[in-house]
Amino acid sequence: MAVGQPKLVLASGSARRLALLQQVGVQPDVLRPIELDETPKHRELPRVLARRLAREKAEAARATVERDEALKGALIVAADTVVAAGRRVIAKPEMLEEATAALRQLSGRAHRVFTAVCLIDGHGRRRERVVQARVRFKRLSRDEMESYLASGEWRGKAGGYAIQGIAGAFVANIVGSYSAVVGLPLYETVNLLTGAGYKVPFNWLAGGVEA
Repeated sequence: MAVGQPKLVLASGSARRLALLQQVGVQPDVLRPIELDETPKHRELPRVLARRLAREKAEAARATVERDEALKGALIVAADTVVAAGRRVIAKPEMLEEATAALRQLSGRAHRVFTAVCLIDGHGRRRERVVQARVRFKRLSRDEMESYLASGEWRGKAGGYAIQGIAGAFVANIVGSYSAVVGLPLYETVNLLTGAGYKVPFNWLAGGVEA
């Protein structure tokens, strides 16, 4: 960590979000996973839901950080991803029946992915971004659906799939940020961090690029 660099708390237990930060040379000092009730409110739009959940995660993590003297002045980053078909949120399935319904909704159609990022600095100031991507799935055969469901990869994933996993083979087209669909829009997140005084090292550059 650079001299004078604020510590960074990632309010997530997601291996995907951690890997994305590490991809650009950012290593959080602390992981503070936050569990919330992610049920949408009555008539709550997908974009609004993603923003609210990211904000609530960041605020909940801040409440724990404030009790830790070693993390005084730390930056807190939280994110949430919501998949929607039209105005309807496709929840994170935990049961096979839920995952089957989600796949049927996505098969052969386009859907939207909203990922919100919330950063709270050491003074309690909040900065937020919501990024939207459009993803279209191929029409899935019965065998493809059954094989994917048997993999278990869908469990707990927004929309019932992980684009960086097996389901990447189902994506016919994506318009927007790939990293946002994975779970953390890197362009926006890095801008939030640098705007809050965090020096992103991009230490991957030190290794050069192989042809």
